[in-house]
Amino acid sequence: MSTDAVELDVGQRTVRLTHPDRVYFAARGETKLDLARYYLAVGEGIVRALYERPCMMHRFPSGVNGEKVHQKRVPRGAPPWLETVRVHFPRYDRTADELCVTELAHVVWAVQMSTVEFHPWNSRRADTERPDEWRIDLDPMPECGLDTVKRVAHVAEEVLAELGIRGFPKTSGGKGLHVLVRIEPRWGFADVRRAAHAFALEVERRAPRDVTTEWWRKDRDPTAVFVDFNQNTRDHTVAAAYSVRGVPEATVSTPVRWDEIDDVEPGDFTIATVPARFAELGDLHAGIDEVAHSLQPLLDWADRDGLEA
Repeated sequence: MSTDAVELDVGQRTVRLTHPDRVYFAARGETKLDLARYYLAVGEGIVRALYERPCMMHRFPSGVNGEKVHQKRVPRGAPPWLETVRVHFPRYDRTADELCVTELAHVVWAVQMSTVEFHPWNSRRADTERPDEWRIDLDPMPECGLDTVKRVAHVAEEVLAELGIRGFPKTSGGKGLHVLVRIEPRWGFADVRRAAHAFALEVERRAPRDVTTEWWRKDRDPTAVFVDFNQNTRDHTVAAAYSVRGVPEATVSTPVRWDEIDDVEPGDFTIATVPARFAELGDLHAGIDEVAHSLQPLLDWADRDGLEA
């Protein structure tokens, strides 16, 4: 394996990529340079997904078959143009300066640091304690098929439509689906989670055979979809839209249209296929910041259902 480095021009920056031919994804042999080129190809989309959010980096220094490092803090020696945001972790009474992407060079720098996955907060640095994104995580249990996930996605779509809320679906990069909703940054994490819980219960009422909202895994139907409202808890994250996942097949968490869901095969979206899709369709989440919705109707449901923070 060569130890040569390459320099990539990224906007007004030059990012040096060491060990560019190190294989990161064993299924097809994509390298660290292939990963960087993927993020360059979907640059507008990944920057939009991460913009001004605290971001945890999931690093794989020797490729995705090796050790995985969950890194919150930007290491010493980062370039002066890299941007960060300081977040506080009350449980440990500690702070961390996390990556805060505002331009594509920040993403490519993270790839140089062996980052494969990007996991942003659902709040932004202007006020990290008030989320502007509600995340609907449709997480299939071990014996749940993809067809069930798709049925539940359409139930979620129906409930959102009745609320007058526009949701933006994407694959998780695994077996599930996510739906992202921009919300007014008026509420703290506890209220956003309560609202998400109320929504999950409504979806469960409409599809009781397909959905579970049980807190404990042991109590969940193994054939159901868990509507995971807990992903809206403070410091919980999901993979960003356009984030590659740390698996040998290099799958990608990919935005999709609602009318595509019935035909979606999540494994078809990889770093080998998504760039062409992006070039053809653009960023399907491009309009996500146009409207910020109120959570008040869902908080009213939470009050009705006696849900606690």
